[in-house]
Amino acid sequence: MSRATDHPRRFFCKAGLAAVLVATTALPLTANAAEWPDRPITYTVPFAPGGATDIIGRIYSVGAAKYLGQPIVVENIGGTGGSLGTAKVARAKPDGYNIVGGTISSHAINVSIYPDIGYDPIKSFKPIILTGSLPNVLVVRADSPYQTVQDLIEASKKPGAQFNFGSAGVGSSQHLTGELFMSRTGAKMLHIPYKGSSPSLQALMSGEIDLLFDNITSAVPLIQAGRLRALGVTSAKPSPVLPGVAPLAEQGLPGFEVVSWQATFAPADTPDEIVQKLHAAMSRTLEQPEVRKQLQDLGLDVSGAGPEALAQFQKAEVEKWADVAKKANIKL
Repeated sequence: MSRATDHPRRFFCKAGLAAVLVATTALPLTANAAEWPDRPITYTVPFAPGGATDIIGRIYSVGAAKYLGQPIVVENIGGTGGSLGTAKVARAKPDGYNIVGGTISSHAINVSIYPDIGYDPIKSFKPIILTGSLPNVLVVRADSPYQTVQDLIEASKKPGAQFNFGSAGVGSSQHLTGELFMSRTGAKMLHIPYKGSSPSLQALMSGEIDLLFDNITSAVPLIQAGRLRALGVTSAKPSPVLPGVAPLAEQGLPGFEVVSWQATFAPADTPDEIVQKLHAAMSRTLEQPEVRKQLQDLGLDVSGAGPEALAQFQKAEVEKWADVAKKANIKL
């Protein structure tokens, strides 16, 4: 298999994104929706603090809260590759006061990996906004003897070699990137799952694991601080925040591309009027120059696409990753 996923930007071009982004036009409001919100909103991040989903949730907790006139409280519930916290929101009352930071893992991959995640990634939710997409980056410790991707591949194939790679959880994009890497290179590595990007990064720096395919958003600060060494990115082109780091596709793995994504969802049956209010507030947040710069500096390709476009994109992603998981024989 030459590619793990299409880039979201290409998908939206095909889907006619420009026509969809006008979906924030005001709709007739029911009495309840017109009064919403009149109390704080809980934004569940289904991963540990410090990762890309957490950073984005906290950006919305400041920006979108300002436009909605009520606080947005971030709640971290990590576990099961993002499924634990996501299932909690799926069961919540669909009144707009419980939303979740969804990812390629929680809302596309996990349903094909775990026997029962407690929700249907499509039927249990209403899409609100696609925040953006980002590649993963292959990182090792700064004192690692491996200077290149080929160094790593060759070392992993030596007799008696014992390599561990970490991830933000079973079924996460980090996990499937590692599985795809092994299938494409013949490298032999043991997968060690954690409850989010931050714990896996700490494990890498402490020596518990040898390497990590992490979201570029959470890895960049440690790379820039000189604590980690980046060997390659999983996008087709170099990332603007790591311009000197070549894609894996240019380092002996032609066609290798994995692009993760970040979005926000509400429980199914949440009134459309509330979903549109949420999208409008989050879209306005992303339009702020300082917010866009902050996200772009972390490697995120900012989108802002609305409910309809996100729904179409997510459906395609669920089908795509089901095929990847089946071919890689990943099932718990």
